[in-house]
Amino acid sequence: MYAITIPQPGGPETLTWAEVPDPVAGDGEVVIEVVATAVNRADLLQRQGFYDPPPGTSRYPGLECSGRIAEVGPGVTGWSVGDEVCALLAGGGYARRVAVPVGQLLPVPKGIDLVTAAALPEVTATVWSNVFQLAHVRPGETLLVHGGSSGIGTMAIQLGRAVGAKVVTTAGSARKLSACLELGADVAINYRERDFVAELGPRGADVILDVVGAKYLARNVDALAVNGRLVVIGLQGGVKAELNLGKLIAKRATVAATTLRTRPAEEKAGIVAAVRDHVWPLIEAGVVRPVVDRVLPLTEAADAHRLMESSEHIGKILLRV
Repeated sequence: MYAITIPQPGGPETLTWAEVPDPVAGDGEVVIEVVATAVNRADLLQRQGFYDPPPGTSRYPGLECSGRIAEVGPGVTGWSVGDEVCALLAGGGYARRVAVPVGQLLPVPKGIDLVTAAALPEVTATVWSNVFQLAHVRPGETLLVHGGSSGIGTMAIQLGRAVGAKVVTTAGSARKLSACLELGADVAINYRERDFVAELGPRGADVILDVVGAKYLARNVDALAVNGRLVVIGLQGGVKAELNLGKLIAKRATVAATTLRTRPAEEKAGIVAAVRDHVWPLIEAGVVRPVVDRVLPLTEAADAHRLMESSEHIGKILLRV
């Protein structure tokens, strides 16, 4: 088969379309004939040499995909060759075929086409596991979503609104702010012009979902409400910052930092099962939808990476095989 490989760390131009061995379905796995995959920030970091795949997983980038089951491994029940699925991956989505543990499979939601389904697994699993399972956002609480126009952000806005939270978001342009408001954000703040702490007011945010990291840590703590929960899932603004524990204690607040890719398969399976139970019905009812900026051929993965690095996109960038 063919896949996008990374012969050496570097810029987008290092991504190479190459012939590679076919994957084989092991115990509890299926092989998916990939129809589409999506670009995530982790793919850019892997290409640059900063984010290796977990041991024993595919070396090719791609944390999610959609397609059809081509092979069913030993011990797999409930799925058959030909089933249309999407899947959460530890890697390998930028390929014609990928092996995936059966616990990370999801059926394509009703009303969503097979290509667009590739936009769903990573964002739904990330948002559900962090905003709901970890931070336990509740109806009536305020959820602050940084980077509201990103793939993660567009899903967090919709799911927060769907459960009755007040959603506040940040973005960097009028076009992106407008997109956030259209998706259901109650307040959209241009972080280039306005201070999100001041805009939240003295009560602050009950839950903050942050993709920036170190650069925002101090201000995020300032923005937390009493009993607030800050969840850091990205490091676009650096990895080291000073944390004022006095402020955290005074607010009885918590700071958590998580990643999804390196979690054990059984833990991912639990998250995927929860997504199927709680998020899929919202998608099939039209309450929540995937937001896709554009679809490019997989052979143009380098251009897709350049687009993500420019941060001009809204929602997900997909790659069609």
